[in-house]
Amino acid sequence: MHKREPIYSTAISAGRALFGVLRVRQNVTGLEQLPATGGAVLAITHFGYLDFALVEWVTWLHNRRHIRFMAKKGAFDQPLVGRLLRGMKHISVDMESGGEAYGQAVTALREGELLGVFPEGGVNASFTVRQLKTGAVRMAQAANVPIIPVAVWGGHRLMTKNHRSTLRERVGVPVSIRFGTPFQTDTAGQDGDAAVATLRLHAALQSLVDAVQSEYAVPGSGQWWQPAHLGGTAPTPAEAAIVEAERRRRKAAAKLAAQK
Repeated sequence: MHKREPIYSTAISAGRALFGVLRVRQNVTGLEQLPATGGAVLAITHFGYLDFALVEWVTWLHNRRHIRFMAKKGAFDQPLVGRLLRGMKHISVDMESGGEAYGQAVTALREGELLGVFPEGGVNASFTVRQLKTGAVRMAQAANVPIIPVAVWGGHRLMTKNHRSTLRERVGVPVSIRFGTPFQTDTAGQDGDAAVATLRLHAALQSLVDAVQSEYAVPGSGQWWQPAHLGGTAPTPAEAAIVEAERRRRKAAAKLAAQK
């Protein structure tokens, strides 16, 4: 029996209402991979800003479990949003000092929570699975829980980086969500083991993404939301990396100027 959480329940209801208004057409496979109880790391692809809400929506519909997501500290610093995030027991991540968030995440996993992680580290504008950070694997190792790879495709058509979709573009969008086979990592937690397991996770996510892209209900040739290697007009991984590096440079410069 899962505990009632009024704030989380309200947020899920709001999300369901939004996706209902937009007539999001979900195609979900692999839900049987989700454990009914116990901790697990959900390692999720990150092509759109609403991927977290889509995964939580289908998880809750399946077994009424809540996911504790790791989110950037900036979101928690906003009064209303921060209050909601804390009320849903999400975990604030300070990108300059992540030790506290890491400890909170491991504790949550040991207490039997589902932890949502985006191992790519941010929304990927090329809509491809880029190199992963090792944090998801290291947390799973520390808590001795499985990792479940999750691919979301189509959610980026609702809201993503560097493209503002019109309301018309967002209505009736098909969204595919696929949960992969859980796997246990080496509990020794050595850096080499984490690196090897992270490569395994990358391969699993890439396989899931390839599958949902090949089965997607709408042809993507020439579309902004389709990756370049599949005939779309999205930037290549190299082009996206250049734009992202410039964005970070400007952000760092602005922060430095504000401190003077």
